[in-house]
Amino acid sequence: MTGRGVHLKKMLHGLLAFLALGMAVGGQAQEQTQKPGIAAKAPARPKEPKENEARPQGAAANSTGALPATHGMIANAWWDREQQKMVTCTADPKAKNAGYAGASVKGGDSAWRMEVPAFAEELKFQTGGATRVVTFSLKARAAITMAGHKADAVTWLDGGTGTWTTSSVYGTLPFVDDYAKAHPVKADYGKTWTLSLPESAYLYDEKAAGAVPPEGWDLTFPHPLRGKAAGSDPDGAFYEEWATSPFADAYLTRLAETAVDSLGLGKGGGTDFLGVSYSTLDYVGHAYGPRSREIQDTLVRLDKDLGELFAHLDKRVGRGNYVVALSADHGVAPIPEDMQKTGADAGVLSLVELRERMEKALEPFNYGKPAIARISGSDVYFSPGVYDRLKSDAAAMKAVVGAAMSQPGVAELYRAEDLVDRPATQSPLRRAIAASYFPGRSGDLFIVPKAYWLMDSTPLGKPRDYGTGHGTPWNYDQHVPLLLMGYGIQPGQYHGNVTPADIAPTLASLCGVTLAPRDGRVLAEALAKTTRSGAPKKFPLPAEVDAAKP
Repeated sequence: MTGRGVHLKKMLHGLLAFLALGMAVGGQAQEQTQKPGIAAKAPARPKEPKENEARPQGAAANSTGALPATHGMIANAWWDREQQKMVTCTADPKAKNAGYAGASVKGGDSAWRMEVPAFAEELKFQTGGATRVVTFSLKARAAITMAGHKADAVTWLDGGTGTWTTSSVYGTLPFVDDYAKAHPVKADYGKTWTLSLPESAYLYDEKAAGAVPPEGWDLTFPHPLRGKAAGSDPDGAFYEEWATSPFADAYLTRLAETAVDSLGLGKGGGTDFLGVSYSTLDYVGHAYGPRSREIQDTLVRLDKDLGELFAHLDKRVGRGNYVVALSADHGVAPIPEDMQKTGADAGVLSLVELRERMEKALEPFNYGKPAIARISGSDVYFSPGVYDRLKSDAAAMKAVVGAAMSQPGVAELYRAEDLVDRPATQSPLRRAIAASYFPGRSGDLFIVPKAYWLMDSTPLGKPRDYGTGHGTPWNYDQHVPLLLMGYGIQPGQYHGNVTPADIAPTLASLCGVTLAPRDGRVLAEALAKTTRSGAPKKFPLPAEVDAAKP
């Protein structure tokens, strides 16, 4: 990736490309990409499929410039106190999903639970509707949060059937339907994922310690995409394998290129927005962990996909006529069994055992069972009325907190009252948890695991069906890349602390767009200064606008 700084501050026409990685693995994502416009550590709080990783939505922070305490998307799913059940962050009872290529799908999804607009929808609104907003991902929550409440095309994969899907809130577009018909996911059935580099180029052992591969695969390459039964037709296991392979990233790249060509993105009357969330890195990370050949090979292949996408944008939109932002939703924890080989204190924090301890601690105080309605990730939700009673029952509160703290792997515990309004604190743990607390949706108590301890909700006596996860305030979960390239970007490397919530305010500054609520800041140090000699002929020269840190 080559830095292409253009000396303008306000982008009037062209294309914004936002690229999100489902998971960042240490510094490797940066190493695979050369000469970024800006590269920096960025504290981001996480997300993902298991309940033990259900906080919070880094994708929404990337797209809105706000943290979960503001945007409200605290998790993939949370316990709804009124309905007394888990609800997903995008499930919308008033929306109806639609499958492309004539397929039928269930459910309805939208951004209705997201409390603030995405940058993309503000861009469309404040430019009088001239902007086209198009997003793609394997995951509904990623495609939807990038786009916001309204968009021109929001597309994700129904993982069980391999169907490309959208919602009645966004509508369908012919080019996606045509592409889905011409290039069905099942066409990759029978392919094999092999190593793309010489074996000596890989940093890690042939078998990743503690890894739990998808059904139909084992711990070593090659990985055939033939599902569970290895029959003549794809099954559900095949679609999981496909999503966990680089073939999925390549597909998303080609789909994005088709969107550019079909809609003429970057050539209309306004600044268009193209968002692509590459989910495969996340799936591979959960299965094989960050210290695996699978992760390294995924990054090698993704680097090639990104190079292809940028070459396509150079050809169709033109160098200097687009800006790229690349970041990730979250980092990842090392697999506990792998970390234990170093002699570190690492392990698995059983949320099932934790709940049993806490329930037993309340038995002498005559609290009915279940006193705990749900433990989802680090959030403990008590049954209706229990927490209000506990707040005035010091002995019972002390007992239940003590029981939680006695569980192996627990480092800290916070009550909801400790987190309201993001109180000033010297504790980085408390500060991180408070930034994700949203009244009414978040739990009553919050468990922080020890570093390198994996929160796990697997029933006792059963093996867990994944290798590792994320969802903690420790640095390995927060460390993600943040790279900007192209129009208006001052090439260089900047090593200060930043957050993915800084992306939206920075893009807004380039486009002259105002974001109402924001927790991030404009990365002014990464923006080129306006000079007439550096202005491309296509763009009128705007007035000088100083981008200041909030």
